[in-house]
Amino acid sequence: MNDASHANHAPNAMTGDAPTPGQAAASRPVIEAHDLRKVYTLGAGMEVHALRGLDLRVMPGEYAAIMGPSGSGKSTLLQILGCLDTPTSGSYQLSGEEVADLDEERLSQVRNRRIGFVFQAYNLLGRASALENVALPLMYRGVNARARRDAARNALDRVGLADRMGHRPNELSGGQKQRVAIARALATEPDILLADEPTGNLDSKTGQEILGLFDALHAEGRTILMVTHEEDVAEHTERIIRIRDGVVEASESVTQRRRPTLMPGGAEG
Repeated sequence: MNDASHANHAPNAMTGDAPTPGQAAASRPVIEAHDLRKVYTLGAGMEVHALRGLDLRVMPGEYAAIMGPSGSGKSTLLQILGCLDTPTSGSYQLSGEEVADLDEERLSQVRNRRIGFVFQAYNLLGRASALENVALPLMYRGVNARARRDAARNALDRVGLADRMGHRPNELSGGQKQRVAIARALATEPDILLADEPTGNLDSKTGQEILGLFDALHAEGRTILMVTHEEDVAEHTERIIRIRDGVVEASESVTQRRRPTLMPGGAEG
């Protein structure tokens, strides 16, 4: 079994005391996948096996990086964990709830309320302002216009873009676009953030600012999973999960975490 559980978080079943509901929730994985398989069928009956029986456990509040060579299944895994795709077979439980058993309405609620997704390519609407882009997930939730604007303003302020709310994506730098994307993920107050190469399109200085922002979000108690190709970026997290050929090859704690040299906004760390 390729179990990537974090040994430091393993619950003790011999405490002698019944856990409180809060303790039970904290000791239960927020993400638990078992024997996940994903097969894509191409033309002429050709099959591509992206995941080949992957096992993974992530505890509440963890900050982990997912690494592996191209084609190892990293992005496929993140799409499944974000409920944007479904596995061919296997089990994926989110806070103890089997995702395969959820109907489309409940899945939509999970995507919109529990999980924030940050994409490498930003995925911003070109004709919408930063404020409108950030408010969009709240519109899908049915939040009224005034509350949407207030929440979007707060999210943009948290990522240091209070003075760029009216700007469209073509008026923003790469780092500012990524911060808008992070603000959009934060607008719904999710407890899980999934980031696919969030520094991949950025220069090193801007990448440090984004990593400083992720550090701050993790300090607030959020669970963060980040796909990256860069070892030095992965070393900003608490744990590195290494994937190869569609399975977890290794899971290791980061004993000496890197810290961003620049904090969000450009201040020295």
